[in-house]
Formats: sequence, structure tokens, C-alpha cells
Amino acid sequence: MDGRSALLDHVAIVTGAGQGIGEAIAHTFAREGAAVGVADVNADEARRVVISIEENGGKAFALEADVTKSNQVDAMASDVVSRFGRIDILVNGAGGWREIQPVCDITNDEWNRLISLNLTSAFYCSRAAARTMIEQKSGRIISITSNAGIAPSPFAPSSLPYSAAKAGLIGMTKLLARDLGPHGITVNCVAPGTTLTPRVRKARDAESLKRIAASVPMRRLVEPQDAAEATLYLASKEARYVTGVTLKVNGGKLIS
Repeated sequence: MDGRSALLDHVAIVTGAGQGIGEAIAHTFAREGAAVGVADVNADEARRVVISIEENGGKAFALEADVTKSNQVDAMASDVVSRFGRIDILVNGAGGWREIQPVCDITNDEWNRLISLNLTSAFYCSRAAARTMIEQKSGRIISITSNAGIAPSPFAPSSLPYSAAKAGLIGMTKLLARDLGPHGITVNCVAPGTTLTPRVRKARDAESLKRIAASVPMRRLVEPQDAAEATLYLASKEARYVTGVTLKVNGGKLIS
């Protein structure tokens, strides 16, 4: 989809949009005509993405927020509604992990931190957006989960709390789809495989990335733009009757 107007006049919030997949989604939505709230805990990165979008003729605005804090999430949603009167699309893109540890080495603080960042944040943001979307009787909520939340891979070990949070995100999406469907709101997930973001390039060595790519039928890893275009589909009118699904973006890798 590259019609340059698929999201014309839509208002979107993309969390974790200061880098990686979130940044690619923000650019893609702006390319398609949306006014994009680039939300990130790092204000400088959010502003950098906004400037880049504007230089390419798009509309964007920075939203500095720690999405693990419910008061900041509510303030962010209120800010967008006060500016535009609506929220059409929410993408829960914030997340990630720092290192892979054996279960006995995972501290309580690390567990809580990753569950908060990858799952609780999506609940806070979805709840805040849903309040406005229910009034509108329309909306799209899309969460970026992971193949790690569906099944463990022998080729790409994952952080246990990260995987647990991403699995929880898939379950939460199904329940939100059921509860919000009567209000005209669709709720879906995009589940990329190992994606060549700056974080992944830093966390995994070249040999590891090569080994993971060799396990994929299409023989390459996910690019951020691959996930962004899948997210665009779920945000578009073409996906108006698609809800409660997890769209795998993994080059045909068989997982269940």
C-alpha cells in the first residue's frame, strides 16, 4: 500500500517512535497523510523524527511521555484530543529488552521493568485512547508484539520477561477486540521476527544474525519498513473488518 493518502486526515499516536520500528511506522503513516504524534520518552529523538517527517512533507508533532506511567499517558492522550479533537489510530510500539539472562539471574526489578515497558504500557495507552475512540465510535489500536511472544526460537534466544510480556500483549489484544468491537474499534497485533533495528544490531553479533536469517524461508531478517507496512494495512480502511488477529511478519518462518 503506497497510495500516499490511505490515512488522510487521520490522527495517530505512535509510541516508541523515536527509533526502530516505531520510527518507521511514524514515517509511513505521515507518508499516507496522517498527522502523527511521535511519542517517546526521549524528547530529542522524538523531535528528530518529527523534523525528518516534516522535511519529507508530512505532518507530525512530538509527544514526550514515559508510557510506563499512567498519568503521563493520560496527559499525552488529552494533549492530542485538545489539539485535534480525536484519536483515530494508536500504535503501541514502545518496548524492548537489554540482555538475555538465565531465569535464575532475572531480578524482580528486571522482570517488573520489562513487563511494565512491553505490556503495562500498552494497557495504559489503549485505555486512554479507547476513552476517546468509544465516543467517536471508531478507531484502530495496533500493538507491536513479537514472534518471541508466540513461540521460542532455537535460533534466537529471547529475554524471558520480554517474551512473557509479548505473549500477554497478544492475549490482551484478543480481549480488547471483543470488548471494543461493538464501538467500531478494531484491535490487532503485528508480530515481527528478528528485526534489523539499531537495538538488535547492537545486541546480536553478525554471525548470530546470519544464523537467524538462514532459518527464514525468505533468507533475510525483517526490516523496520516491513513491519511498518503491515501496521499500515491494519490501520487502513481495507482492514475495517479485521480485528483480534496477530499478523506475523517473519518471511514465512513457521511458528505456532
